[in-house]
Amino acid sequence: MAREYILAINPGSTSTKVAVFKEEENILQKNLSHSAEEISKYENIIDQYEYRQNMILDWLKESGISTGSLAAVVGRGGLLKPMPGGTYIVTDAIIEDLRNAVQGEHASNLGAIIAKGIADTEGIPAYIVDSVATDELDDIARISGMPELERPALGHALNIKAVGRRAAKDMGKEFDDVNFIIAHLGGGISVSPVRKGKIIDVNGANDAGPFSPERAGGLPVGDIVKMCFSGKFTQAEMRKKTVGSAGLVGYLGTNDARDVVKMIESGDEKAALIFDAMAYQIAKEIGAMATVINGKIDAVILTGGLAYSDLLCKKIIKRVEFIGPILIYPGEDEMKSLAEGALRALKGVEKAKIYEEEVE
Repeated sequence: MAREYILAINPGSTSTKVAVFKEEENILQKNLSHSAEEISKYENIIDQYEYRQNMILDWLKESGISTGSLAAVVGRGGLLKPMPGGTYIVTDAIIEDLRNAVQGEHASNLGAIIAKGIADTEGIPAYIVDSVATDELDDIARISGMPELERPALGHALNIKAVGRRAAKDMGKEFDDVNFIIAHLGGGISVSPVRKGKIIDVNGANDAGPFSPERAGGLPVGDIVKMCFSGKFTQAEMRKKTVGSAGLVGYLGTNDARDVVKMIESGDEKAALIFDAMAYQIAKEIGAMATVINGKIDAVILTGGLAYSDLLCKKIIKRVEFIGPILIYPGEDEMKSLAEGALRALKGVEKAKIYEEEVE
């Protein structure tokens, strides 16, 4: 049997996305849902491993895809130690760190574990690609201004890297030879200067930068400290106020940009102001990141779900088009990005990295 397929696995809190690719073509995809009742049976996320893996294997069987036809399995990289981006072979060290939750528990930690579990039965490679733990920041970018705190490298590395590669290819250039400012515009917003393939800075998508559909972004520190010690809110409530109930949701009661556009079209002046403010903050962050690479920019790229909004993109472009050419790649296709990373490794276009050789 020819080994011609790549299986991609992306675990989320209440579902596991799975897809089968032949080369770069997505031939089959499914969102396997996990009920709250079923998930609640497991004390820790890591304990869901066999349950989720068996669901994937059952789906493959029902779909007529034999594990014997797989050339590789690729999973979403989880909360590992800070590591350079790229495609990694899933080693025992990766599995151990994910099982020990070295940077915390998250459903994405299951991606590599399930990938290796399935791959090992067939003697084929298991990979992860541009993990959420990707950290390529210049040392200067880590300085926060408070010695006790270091700026984290938390952003949407998988989509940022994938879009950067596509843009470079479309420009007839190599990803490692170009400089981009890439703004991932989704439920959270990451704006990154990408210098010769490396994400050398990023606003913390949860805690800094522009506000987004659900997140507050950077806030006045003094006022936040007062709120925290006012006695009116618990730590959990404050976290919810900044991530989940902030941004468009906090101001307008919706996290859907399409709803906001409809409100604007119906004459809602508040909606127009808030939408303008989000575009303003995104443009300001793009401008700030342009200084990181001394203005030597091949293109400014807008991507993520919000990049489908023509109105938002126009508002951003109006403020940043002086920086360089503008490219728009709306949406994010994490499954394809995972498969592309595995394919590059299989074809030798990219040398797969070894985790324990890359982390401290």
